[in-house]
Amino acid sequence: MPANLPPQYFEVEKRYREARTVSDKLRYLEEMMAIMPKHKGTDKLRADLRRRLAQLREMGATRKGPGRRAPVYLIEPEGVGQVALLGPPNTGKSSLLAALTKAQPLIAPYPYTTRLPLAGMMRYENVQVQLVDTPPVGEEYLEPWFPDLLRRADAWAVVLAPPEDPGLAWQRLCKNLARYYLCPEGNPPETPTSNLTVRPTLLILNQADLLPEPEDLALYLDVLPSNYPRLAVSALQGQGLAPLRAALFQILGMVRVYTRAPGKAANFKAPFVVPRRTTVLELAERIHHDLSRNFKFARVWGQKTFEGQRVTRDYPLQEGDVVEIHG
Repeated sequence: MPANLPPQYFEVEKRYREARTVSDKLRYLEEMMAIMPKHKGTDKLRADLRRRLAQLREMGATRKGPGRRAPVYLIEPEGVGQVALLGPPNTGKSSLLAALTKAQPLIAPYPYTTRLPLAGMMRYENVQVQLVDTPPVGEEYLEPWFPDLLRRADAWAVVLAPPEDPGLAWQRLCKNLARYYLCPEGNPPETPTSNLTVRPTLLILNQADLLPEPEDLALYLDVLPSNYPRLAVSALQGQGLAPLRAALFQILGMVRVYTRAPGKAANFKAPFVVPRRTTVLELAERIHHDLSRNFKFARVWGQKTFEGQRVTRDYPLQEGDVVEIHG
């Protein structure tokens, strides 16, 4: 019996053959298994793919101490922070990842094309943010590693899209996450629990090009909760990607500050990226413990200070501050 494989299968198979890393090969094999139709004509091919998957998982499970193995689904954090893209099927998460980074996820018009997480690095001015595309959050059971991946992320970006009602999609997603003790910040569950994981969350209305009328777009955005940052974008058309890059950095709760030695210019290519409300003294400790121990005062050039204003050790650093520390 012929296999009658769809064209998407051969596209992923080509990527599998070109992949150089074990994690990439695993991801493409999983996608090939998901795309392949189930009938007698594919039984032998399916068995072969399972055999290859087992071999690669054995190779990809790196030992960390006696008897311990690192999960192949673990995405090691990179850049200034990690943001997980999550949402219902067919909202264009993979398209957004491709538009914002150099990653090459499988993009297809059918649901559940993303089976494994895929990371990409998004440049925002002089820093890089790690974005992680994740499988769709549907009504069915989530893989055991998926909630753990969301717990490891620093923030979440929920991707919604027309024609589905974004308000209902948001409510369903929050309900599904609550089953695994996961909660977007600002949306506490009805039943409080001590082991809840809460993350700052950005709401993205993708495929905004399908809503060309401004009043239609406004209606879609208005049904989303107003206590979250909300952006309308189109990964396909490139619409709204610049403010989205800024929002993905801002949701991490970090600020960029720059240092200068007395009498010298600041280096604006390599900022210190620190949590909001970090003080000047805490920055000095990050640079070197001797600098914090001998701290006398600092001068700051920033939007909330006058040029070279002298500040005390408990001054909270702001985005874009230039700091000169005197010891």
